[in-house]
Amino acid sequence: MKKILNIAIIALLAACSSPTDKPISKKDNIIKTPVTVVTLQTKEFNHFFKVSGTVEAINAAFISPEINGQIKNIYVEEGDRVTKGQALAKLNTSIVDNGINELKTSLELAKTVFKKQKQLWEKEIGSEIQFLEAKHSKESLENKLKTLTAQKQMAIVKAPIDGIIDEIFLKEGELGIPGRQMMQIVNLTDLYINADVAESHIADVKAGDKVVLSFSSFPEIEMKVPVFRIGNIINPANRTFKVQLKIKNQENKLKPNLMSLIMINDFTEESALVVPTEIIKHDINGSYLYVVENFDKKNIAQKKYIQTGLSYNQETMITDGVKAGEIIVVKGYSQISAGVEVLIVNN
Repeated sequence: MKKILNIAIIALLAACSSPTDKPISKKDNIIKTPVTVVTLQTKEFNHFFKVSGTVEAINAAFISPEINGQIKNIYVEEGDRVTKGQALAKLNTSIVDNGINELKTSLELAKTVFKKQKQLWEKEIGSEIQFLEAKHSKESLENKLKTLTAQKQMAIVKAPIDGIIDEIFLKEGELGIPGRQMMQIVNLTDLYINADVAESHIADVKAGDKVVLSFSSFPEIEMKVPVFRIGNIINPANRTFKVQLKIKNQENKLKPNLMSLIMINDFTEESALVVPTEIIKHDINGSYLYVVENFDKKNIAQKKYIQTGLSYNQETMITDGVKAGEIIVVKGYSQISAGVEVLIVNN
């Protein structure tokens, strides 16, 4: 049994040392990791910060009567378009009408008396005081009539602007009072966009700067508009200042109090080194990129530590550590390490 086992071992050793099998060379079996690279070049880099804004109609008005009175007629309905000066409602003017009629009657008599007194005075008949009293009485009644007539006109509530009747708060028969809202008119042609911006950005924004304005409710609307006005006061409650834009309403789609997004440029570098933020790696020594360098006709990955600047829109500016013209790895960087040979597979 022992003899048979020895023969088997000898046969196995002979098979392993067969001259037909060559040893495998590591050099002949190098597996190169495929990577995608780009040549680092300078380009313009812009950084923006975002703030929320709200829409405000420039021309909007809450309407109330100028005098007290019961609402006799409302001539419009919600949703109606009106023009400036158009009659919207009328208050009951029966008392004023009676007063006007009484004054007209008294004024006719006063005019007759004044006419006769004037004739007598011109003929040097009668006293001067009688003439002056007749004249004063007539003029006093004329002024009172003008006052009541103006008061009657004030009972007609008119549109102060062109616009749309958005809401009517009172009904016919209810009491109209100065300062009490009767209806609301809004004109959607011209709009303000108001935003509160943190005071830390006060040096980054000035009137005339172009900003990017968009609306989540209307993704198709995006526009570049200048800053119309900068507030002059810091709000002590939230440490912000006001930024206001002025725009034309596209097809009257935008409504007051609609939320908006404003992107404000606070940094621009015309010639910056910029890389995708996702390719920047980190270890205990800092941030780094993989670059590809050629050694002895081989593409070798090298780790280069960098200093980074601002980041925006998934891109980061590099301020130190690499230079234009270097080849950086943008795909496959997670499968490599410093010193390994890589296979460039750019299409």
